[in-house]
Amino acid sequence: MMSQRRGIHLDQSELLCTKGCGFYGNTAWQGLCSKCWREENQRERQKQIQEDQALAERLQREEEEAYASRHQKAQSQSTITPFSKFEERKTKEKSSKVHTVTKFFTPSSKTPPKKDASPFDAQASPSPSSSASRHSSVDSDHATREFIDFLKPLKSGREIFKQCRAFTESMVYKRDMGSDELAECVQDFYQNLSDRLHTQFKGSSDHVESVMDEVEKYMMTRLYKEVFCPETTDDEKKDLAIQKRIRALHWVTIEMLCVPVDEEIPEVSDSVVKAITDVIEMDSKRVPKDKLGCITRCSKHIFNAIKVSKKEAASADDFLPTLIYIVLKANPPRLQSNIQYITRFCNPSRLMTGEDGYYFTNLCCAVAFIEKLDGQSLNLSSEEFELYMSGQASPHWPQATGASSCSPGSAALNQVHKRLDMLTGLGERQEQVMEKARQLENDLIDWTDEVEQKVQSVLESFPPETQNLTAPAASGTTAAASSAIDADNVENELLPPPLTPQTVFACQAVEEE
Repeated sequence: MMSQRRGIHLDQSELLCTKGCGFYGNTAWQGLCSKCWREENQRERQKQIQEDQALAERLQREEEEAYASRHQKAQSQSTITPFSKFEERKTKEKSSKVHTVTKFFTPSSKTPPKKDASPFDAQASPSPSSSASRHSSVDSDHATREFIDFLKPLKSGREIFKQCRAFTESMVYKRDMGSDELAECVQDFYQNLSDRLHTQFKGSSDHVESVMDEVEKYMMTRLYKEVFCPETTDDEKKDLAIQKRIRALHWVTIEMLCVPVDEEIPEVSDSVVKAITDVIEMDSKRVPKDKLGCITRCSKHIFNAIKVSKKEAASADDFLPTLIYIVLKANPPRLQSNIQYITRFCNPSRLMTGEDGYYFTNLCCAVAFIEKLDGQSLNLSSEEFELYMSGQASPHWPQATGASSCSPGSAALNQVHKRLDMLTGLGERQEQVMEKARQLENDLIDWTDEVEQKVQSVLESFPPETQNLTAPAASGTTAAASSAIDADNVENELLPPPLTPQTVFACQAVEEE
């Protein structure tokens, strides 16, 4: 049993951030939590900006030195040739381009970003017609009304609503940005608004979290179509890859994963069905918090199934294999897109701590395990694993000593193989009957051709004789007698040949068919 769990066991410390901050990490962030990932990303971006700025300054100095040397040479000459004028004009154009590059990489402190200049800018600027049609949808309108009703009792509710609406409408013009840049914009807005709310509510974290939940619900309901699985990413390609992978692993059984669940118990079977339903329902939600809620409910159903099956509290070592089994059975639609959407646009504090963050981290680990699943993880040889993956064979659990050999899954699998063997035997018998029927058909065709040939030969040997109508009666009587004898011979020749035992057997087979 321990050798089988070797490929699935996951130490709980592996779920935490690799920086050692104590928060839950994420495979999409290279094992870091959202806070450490943003800090690391900002450092890398600042370093890149500094390198680009240094490169621009160096190019500018080189161009200025080259221009100064050429200008000195031009002044030493008494007359300026047309060619030197052309060189001077070309140098000025290059110098202006260098200044433009320098200004581009130099951050300006005089003018703040447009989104922070005034919360009313987005209201003054008309939004595109396509965005207006999206925002007029039923879901967006309903989310807007709920958000307004929630903010009415707050003193700064009007200001919060203006900022959120201005930001969501400004995001429409950024749809061509990369997914990481879009996520960075949303996370920056979350962080700035959260800091202001903490200052306003004087450290009431529960109140701040409730406001941030409503902000996330309002914003992501309106931005869902723009930021979920954008065209600038390969999320759709990853969805198809994991879906194909799960289909190929349809043969994996509970025994292979060492899942401590007995689906023969009605309550356990009901919990398994509910867990599968919840993880599939995740794709129908728009708000990251609601998608996390589906994952949490799925995980709680899994814990209940394990508890009922084992009649004791479930452990983390039991939870992860069962979650892998649920994902394999459910094959959730757009699994990678949903995981990436939660990772990019969910409130970061919810992913770093709490049961939602814990269950989501386990789901990411389960998906990573499925992608890297091999024979050793299932206690199979590489040859068996490849045969099962290619569909050339299916796992067959023979009856043997031990509890697993008497499991309902093994008995059902044996019954399936028996039925397959029976179908194979029936197919062979049907082929034999069809062969005999075809042989009988050929014999009947040959007999029909033979009869037709004999009838034709008889007709040719007795042509009509109209000249002997006046012959004597005696000769007529003799001719009539001979004609009767010949007719008897013809009748005997027209009779079918005697039946042989082989022909009788073929006829019986056709009747049974």
